[in-house]
Order: sequence, then structure tokens, then C-alpha cells
Amino acid sequence: MSYQKRTALALASGLAGAVVLMAAPAAHATVVDVNYQCKTPIGDKAAVSPIDIKSVKSGSSYKLTMSFQKGVSSSPVELGKGAMSPSAVIKVGGADPGQVQVAGAANSAAIPANSPIKISDLSGTYTPRKSGKVDFTAGVLTIKALGTTTTCTPSNNPGPSLSLDVKAGGSAPDANAALPKTGPLDSAVALGTLGGTVLLTGAAGVLWLTRRGQRATG
Repeated sequence: MSYQKRTALALASGLAGAVVLMAAPAAHATVVDVNYQCKTPIGDKAAVSPIDIKSVKSGSSYKLTMSFQKGVSSSPVELGKGAMSPSAVIKVGGADPGQVQVAGAANSAAIPANSPIKISDLSGTYTPRKSGKVDFTAGVLTIKALGTTTTCTPSNNPGPSLSLDVKAGGSAPDANAALPKTGPLDSAVALGTLGGTVLLTGAAGVLWLTRRGQRATG
């Protein structure tokens, strides 16, 4: 392989690596134990459940999914299939404070009496209004069943289950974004682009010379 080809491949690999590095979102997720104190129609109950919150970016928004690893609260009577529907609030802190409403499907199977109620995954959409680092923390859980409402409030001041660096869709563009930079990453991108231009120009030159030679001998 010629020196020019090896150089072009190296530059292309560096450019691809730089693009992947720049596109990788900064995120941190952890499972957090949440101590829920529940107000039920038959009195107060308590339960601890590890909570996991994940996100999937979709355009300028994020789909949040809140998962419960243990059952929360219970019912003195059996809850038939589809009798219970859960929802919750995810608190948003950091650069864009607020909250996100999440909800889940009704129970897909009957829940026996006096057994922990397994909460299905709850999901909702978060759209950043401001850019920066934000975190997501489990908030109040609401369980509706058989015409009653149970409210479960975290009592142990749980930490965030997810942290993200987000960018608001309506944010004004950074005036400095278009200015040339001299960092090593930007140099690699610039070299990769320059290398691609040289290769394209070289190919065009070879094609032009070939055609010119054919005309001269014809």
C-alpha cells in the first residue's frame, strides 16, 4: 500500500473516531433505593423499592422510563387484571428544574390480596427548555385501583437516578461555534477534511489526464 493511501486511511479513521467522540452523550445512571410512605384507604404503609430511570433521545426530547425493582404498597383484596393503574412524578433538577409526568399500563395479571403491588414501567417525555446538566429523581407515586387512590411519597430524600447533559431545542446557536479552533480534536477533523479534498482532487486530476491522453492519441 502506498504512503498516500496509508495516510488517507489514517486520516479517515481519525475523523470517524472524532465524530463518535463528539456524538457520545454525557449521561450517568444509577439505581437508587426509594423509601415510599404510602397513604392507602386502609391506613399507612411503607415499602422500599430500588428505582431505575433510563432515557432515550428522540429528536429534541427524551423518552424517560422509570422502573421499580420491588413491589410497593398492597391491597386487602385481590386486584383483578387491569384493575390497577400507576403514575408518578419524576423531579427534574439542575439547569432546567421542573417535573415530568410518567404513567404505565394497568396490571397484566391479577394481584393477590395482601401481596406487594408490582408497578409496571412508567414512561413519559421530557423536552428541555434550557441547556445544561439536569438530573432526574423519583417523586410521588400514585396508584389507582377499584375506585380508590393510594399516594406514595419518598421519605428518604433519594438521590438522582439519572443525570444528563441536555440541549434545548429552541436554544440560540452559540456565536463561537462557527469559529475555527486549534485543539487536537479539531485539528484531526480539519486534517481529515483536507485529506478527503486532496484525494478527490487527485482522482479528478487522474481522470482528466487519462481523457486528455486518449484524445491526443485518437
